Amino acid sequence: MQERTDVIDRSPAPAVTRAIELLEFLAASPAGPVSLTDLAKGIGAARSSTRNVCGALEAGGLIQRRDGGYQLGRRLVEFGGAYLASFDQIREFYRACAESPLLARELVQVAILDGTDVLYVARHEGRAPLQLSARIGDRFPAALTAVGNALLAPLSELEIRHRFSGSAGFEPRTPRSVRNVGELIEQLATVRERGYAVDFGGVHPAVTGIAASVPEAGESPRFAVGVSLIATRPSDEDLARYGKAIQTVAAQIAPPARRIA
Repeated sequence: MQERTDVIDRSPAPAVTRAIELLEFLAASPAGPVSLTDLAKGIGAARSSTRNVCGALEAGGLIQRRDGGYQLGRRLVEFGGAYLASFDQIREFYRACAESPLLARELVQVAILDGTDVLYVARHEGRAPLQLSARIGDRFPAALTAVGNALLAPLSELEIRHRFSGSAGFEPRTPRSVRNVGELIEQLATVRERGYAVDFGGVHPAVTGIAASVPEAGESPRFAVGVSLIATRPSDEDLARYGKAIQTVAAQIAPPARRIA
């Protein structure tokens, strides 16, 4: 609690910092509306000041009241959509998936690297939604996912060790999950050699993920494209077909300066 108070005190705009904390707390509370009392406790603020922040955010459409509590507001969807629309890669992603003979009917997603996590920012659903997969806005550990491995592979071993320096080990999701930085580094060497990443049931035992990074240019965030298949171990032939298809889409949605014909 003291650490959070110190952060607020050091902020050049304490009210804005408090509002960000409140939005983050609501985003991490998917069970339903959160009461004012619980919000105040959650962000370590007085009830009166929390009420004032809620009033300003509600007036701006960023949160809304429902069932005696607060939840995120629809205006955030507009902001998220505007952010994603600013990237040509996202617009090209949907076109490239729709035109791919192999991927048009599959679940394909785009993710970006954020610290040691991946954040999913786009989703092409070529068939009925796969409930086992991530939704737009979800975070997953980069070390465990195919898209995460594709995003980490271009980094040096030194940078990877630094990025994961606070992790003695990774919390496994399945028996096939990578367990520590040493195993991750070995796995990334295979990704570089193969040209794309494969997750053989590391996140969910029934799902195989295949992903490739998008060639970057300038200051754009690094993207990766991945397909999720209901198969614990695809055949080598299928693996090669989907790997090539994912690499093709990744190349097609790259910024013009890096696009491969």
